Amino acid sequence: MRRRLINSTLAVVLVVIAVFGVSLVIVETRTIENSAQESVDSDAVRLVSIVDSRLIGGERITPEVLREQVGSGRYARIKIPGRDPVEVGKRPSGSVISAAKVGDHHETVLVEADRSTVSKEVGRTLTIILGVALLAVIAAVLLAVRQAHRLSAPLTDLAETAERLGSGDPRPRHRRYGVPELDRVADVLDSSAERIARMLTAERRLAADASHQLRTPLTALSMRLEEITVTDDLATVKEEATIALGQVERLTDVVQRLLTNSRDPRTGSAIAFDVDEVVKQQIEEWRPAVRSEGRAIVRSGKQGLRAVGTPGAVAQVLATLIENSLMHGDGTVAIRTRVTGNQAVVEVTDEGPGVPPDLGARVFERTVSGQNSTGLGLAVARDLAEADGGRLELLQQRPPIFALFLSREAEHQATEGV
Repeated sequence: MRRRLINSTLAVVLVVIAVFGVSLVIVETRTIENSAQESVDSDAVRLVSIVDSRLIGGERITPEVLREQVGSGRYARIKIPGRDPVEVGKRPSGSVISAAKVGDHHETVLVEADRSTVSKEVGRTLTIILGVALLAVIAAVLLAVRQAHRLSAPLTDLAETAERLGSGDPRPRHRRYGVPELDRVADVLDSSAERIARMLTAERRLAADASHQLRTPLTALSMRLEEITVTDDLATVKEEATIALGQVERLTDVVQRLLTNSRDPRTGSAIAFDVDEVVKQQIEEWRPAVRSEGRAIVRSGKQGLRAVGTPGAVAQVLATLIENSLMHGDGTVAIRTRVTGNQAVVEVTDEGPGVPPDLGARVFERTVSGQNSTGLGLAVARDLAEADGGRLELLQQRPPIFALFLSREAEHQATEGV
């Protein structure tokens, strides 16, 4: 592209120089010739005037008297009737410029100049014009190179930006070049880079969330299957298999929920559900893990609560809270349900040291963890709760009390009101 820009600019300059240069040469040549002819005519008129004045005064007309009136390198011949011709200077050979004048006494004055002087003057003028044209060409080449660099460098830079986007580096460069069209392309590339960056961030977040959220259900399912393998009681096998199938269904729900939230965190599928069933199901799933740690899991509080939300998401939030109690807490894991206003509250607590004072509410931020963990669990749990219109809060740091607030079903609120 740079070469094409230089060639096109140079071609335009050469055409302009050719058109105007030829015209200028023609005009200057004619001007020089006319000027030389006028000079010869002027010498002839002057000589006629001098000869007339001397003839009137009866003075002699000699070459010495007229030599000073004739220009250098010119030839003059004065022919007076009845007298010998008077010649001044050396008559040029070859092509000449001449002028003849007749005086009042019928004398004839002829002035001639060598045309080679005109040719030399025209040659000097052509040299100047060619020099100016050469300077113009050099200036045009330099300007074309500068313009080509000014235009091609941004295009090269934009091509590199597009190549970076294609190679998976979506960082916007925010470079502008002072050319509206190129700046528009840069704006589009930066916008595309930002969109790709958001998409990649969402995909990475989905992968991290899925890795964290699926670990707990898979661990519980694995423990359930291990119990099946070590028992010979057919009834126990059927019971554990039924529970395992339920866990698989909830696992499928977790995956679907994560995919939905990754596309649009505000998208929910809230329905009215029985809180007791979700709490009971979580206690059954986690009892083997809690027992293996030498601890217990209990529930208390108001029963028969119905709330609005996604059962799978609520189960996943409770699973995260129970897992945190097992990993970071101590003693009995207690689940308590209660009512506050128009909300159903599920609290999870234990007898451990609780949340460190320096963390506080930051415990729900991603990558924030009091011990060696990913710091994703509580952040994802809060996102799941908020997607259904609920909220997850830390009510007390020591001992730790995490509370899941859910909207209660309207019919139950009205019944209790009556």
